[in-house]
Amino acid sequence: MNEITTENSNVLDPAAVINADIRSLVYVIRGQQVILDSDLAALYQVETKNFNKAVGRNIERFPEDFRFQLTKEEFDDLRFQIGTSNNRGGRRYLPYAFTEQGISMLASVLHSDVAVQASIKIMRAFAEMRRFISNNALLFEQISSIELKQLEYQKSTNERFDRVFQYIDNHAESEQKIFFDEQIYDAFSLLVSIIQKASKEIILIDGYVDVDTLDLLAKKKSGVNVRCYTFSNTTLSKQDISKFNAQYATLTVKKTSVFHDRFLLLDGKTSYHIGASLKDAGKKCFGISLLTDPDMVKELLDRLKTV
Repeated sequence: MNEITTENSNVLDPAAVINADIRSLVYVIRGQQVILDSDLAALYQVETKNFNKAVGRNIERFPEDFRFQLTKEEFDDLRFQIGTSNNRGGRRYLPYAFTEQGISMLASVLHSDVAVQASIKIMRAFAEMRRFISNNALLFEQISSIELKQLEYQKSTNERFDRVFQYIDNHAESEQKIFFDEQIYDAFSLLVSIIQKASKEIILIDGYVDVDTLDLLAKKKSGVNVRCYTFSNTTLSKQDISKFNAQYATLTVKKTSVFHDRFLLLDGKTSYHIGASLKDAGKKCFGISLLTDPDMVKELLDRLKTV
């Protein structure tokens, strides 16, 4: 197995990899969402030439739909849109573009700790973008052709996806989402995005809270308190709770059997009904629904006061 070693002192440091906005590195070429080899090399903290050499040594793993080389016309068009201030203008050969499948295959070629973190962040970004497109297909149909062209142009410049995501943030989110068998990653991504919306408190009603559930709740914003209501026979131990609080704070767990369904409440005003325990999200077909009736949220909160 051929591996890449880190030799480029000018690439991103580990903190930069974790904080990088992967969406800004995604381009649409030949109708596919791709990331260029130079950007991937920077994320994986290697030189572009060494990155491509390692891929070349494993070329049988990268068919045309996983990795393709840009034509001169495609590259000139891309440089025109993004500018040449990022030093892409001095390349001696046309860049390679990697599709989502190709990026996933890179995990079998790159094995450093930085590569693992980068791969996880990249795949999360692609999952978020797929969910974004799926949830807002009707919205795109309602945007005029002129607006679409303007959005496409801005996506390809410094703003890229920013305007599109800002547009969605200012509109009502999808009230329902269904995940089918094995869509574990997409389900995980959505649940994390919901959890990160809380600014003060998260209340989880789930009969089967365990350490996997805590892994999801750990994605919350700093300073957000968490209350969990779960069955008395949960596998969650006092030691698990202490470990969570030592790093994330503050988690309290109450045992109750009065609830059958699962609910996730944010800041005492937003509530989601979840068809499966958070620890099992994506393993079987289940749904997530936003409760739009404020009285239902108030009733839930009032019922918790009696537990």
